[in-house]
Amino acid sequence: MSARAILLALSLLTLPFTAQAETMNSAVQQGENVMQQFAEREQQAQQDDKSKIEADTRRKQRILFLMGIALLVSIFTTVGLGVAMALYNKPVFVAHMVCAGVSATLALVHAIVAVVWFYPF
Repeated sequence: MSARAILLALSLLTLPFTAQAETMNSAVQQGENVMQQFAEREQQAQQDDKSKIEADTRRKQRILFLMGIALLVSIFTTVGLGVAMALYNKPVFVAHMVCAGVSATLALVHAIVAVVWFYPF
């Protein structure tokens, strides 16, 4: 046999192994693509969760801010009614006591909500 015939016979014998190696490389590449897609989806889900948490935190802060404004208005009204009652002898005792109750209730609710929402347990 000539060298050419031997090389041809060897190439014919190794042809199935070459095709199998190419198929295996293709399968590995497809597996890597699938894993990359899963990783991208997980990263996108984490970003979505982070943006939802940030939006929820902003909403909670806005609620506490509005409660704080209502609390300050209630306290100033209570002080004003107390001054009117004490210095100017105005008959506003009932209104003063109602505003004092509203102020105490708002202060308690504001403190409880702030601790529940933002205290790191």
